[in-house]
Amino acid sequence: MQKLLSVLLSAILFSAPAFAVKFEANVDPALRQQMTDDLNFIGQVQGPQATPLHQKVFGALNGPNYAKWFDSRIVSIGKNACGGGKAVACVIPMLGSNRMWVTPNYTQFSHPQISRVSVIYHEARHSEVQNGNWSHATCPTPFKDANGNDVKSVWTGALLQGEPACDVTPFGSYGSATILLKNIAINCANCNSKVRADANLYGNDQLGRVINPQAKAAMLTDFGMNRRRR
Repeated sequence: MQKLLSVLLSAILFSAPAFAVKFEANVDPALRQQMTDDLNFIGQVQGPQATPLHQKVFGALNGPNYAKWFDSRIVSIGKNACGGGKAVACVIPMLGSNRMWVTPNYTQFSHPQISRVSVIYHEARHSEVQNGNWSHATCPTPFKDANGNDVKSVWTGALLQGEPACDVTPFGSYGSATILLKNIAINCANCNSKVRADANLYGNDQLGRVINPQAKAAMLTDFGMNRRRR
């Protein structure tokens, strides 16, 4: 009986919290539903532990904490072209740092749910006026991966060299999204294998955008990716 009560209490505590964020009138029903589903997903995530960087950026790895983190930064979501092209979402400080904008690409691109979640948490990081909205760094030219291939956006396939699409710190928008994804891949207790694999894939992609060697080394250590087998 005690074990059953414990399970029921855990289910209550970690049921998807109601995010306080409001949708603006121009967000169509399909887009609203997709974002609601994605927020409900991250609101259910739970894990027994989080890495030190995750603790520093997000705190504990659980849905209520993720909801609180997001709601403390974003109060409304509207629809906007975000500059056009293949943009997915954005924060436009001159229109209010606590407003997030999403484009039709949010539902039109066929990417896993966890990748969409990482995008909106990336954008929520841009709401932090006290941190200069965490401006992006310019990616190097040329910009090659460890195998000598051009680094491209996993979302659009566009070349990233010379674009403002990188970070020089673990705490920027790309860095924090990487921390979120890698922790879900490593530590999420109630995610299925597909979610964890997707989180790892997209986390590794975002890690490639952190171009400062010291920042990347700190993240590799945090994720346990630089441990050598003995």
